[in-house]
Amino acid sequence: MIERSNDMNRRLDKLLEEQKDRGKMLEEMEREMDEIEELIDTSTEKPIKIIIQNPQELQELIGLESVKSEINTLSNFIKIQQMRKERGLKSSNLNYHCVFTGNPGTGKTTVGRIVGSIFKELGILKSGHLVETDRSGLVGEYVGHTAVKTNKIIDSALDGVLFIDEAYSLISGGQNDFGKEAIATLLKRMEDDRDRLVVILAGYTDEMKIFINSNPGLESRFNRYIEFEDYSVEELYRIFETNVKNFEYHLDKNVDNILKKHFQQVIENKDRNFGNARFVRNFFEKTLEQQSNRLAKETDFTVEKLSKILTIDLLI
Repeated sequence: MIERSNDMNRRLDKLLEEQKDRGKMLEEMEREMDEIEELIDTSTEKPIKIIIQNPQELQELIGLESVKSEINTLSNFIKIQQMRKERGLKSSNLNYHCVFTGNPGTGKTTVGRIVGSIFKELGILKSGHLVETDRSGLVGEYVGHTAVKTNKIIDSALDGVLFIDEAYSLISGGQNDFGKEAIATLLKRMEDDRDRLVVILAGYTDEMKIFINSNPGLESRFNRYIEFEDYSVEELYRIFETNVKNFEYHLDKNVDNILKKHFQQVIENKDRNFGNARFVRNFFEKTLEQQSNRLAKETDFTVEKLSKILTIDLLI
């Protein structure tokens, strides 16, 4: 009996030992599984939802749908290339410089400012401010003066956008003109400060193409063209209407139809110097002057009278 009891005890001890070993094995397996899951969790890229939209200021601009699309496409392209680079993939060498072409008053300077803010948000530029200039701000009056002026303007635009309006005028002065020196200085600084400077050249479409093609350095650095089309009748009216609302006026009945007919005639007879939104702003100011002349003859000034624009206030 004693021997049998001892034998049973040995078996029980053996079973308990085996259970302990199995428990250790299970614990070890669980630890290994946890480590594997952790590795999978950290090495597998999780889905990233990318929503890149035009900033509110750009969306609120009247018209310019093709321009908005171009800027949105550029923003998306930059963002995706940045993500590829972060993940060790090859990315394209991006050229951020642009040529804005189109007639006056189509919003080129305004969009230039918005582009600066977009580049700041994307980390391309530190400040994203815009410095606007033209030939007079770049070209000097005597030998050695041009490089000084051009460098001074560029210095003020570092970490932001240098916007050169009517840039083609830099080659309009003849063989001995200092404009070529301004171009050479600009090209050198674009290379030296390529991580701190974005340049936007603006002007009439045909003249800008001739200007860019006149210099291999310009041609190699500017390959992104964005065309600003003239505003339609409806868009011109919306610009006028926006000014009316912003300055707390309102239109008398039938003024809207008369305005649209007038804008239609203006568009039908416009030339290349037509000012688009600039024309509307000037027309609006003249309208307020006419309203002021009409009201000056009265003595009873109510809010209604001070706010209403009549047909006779329109200089048509």
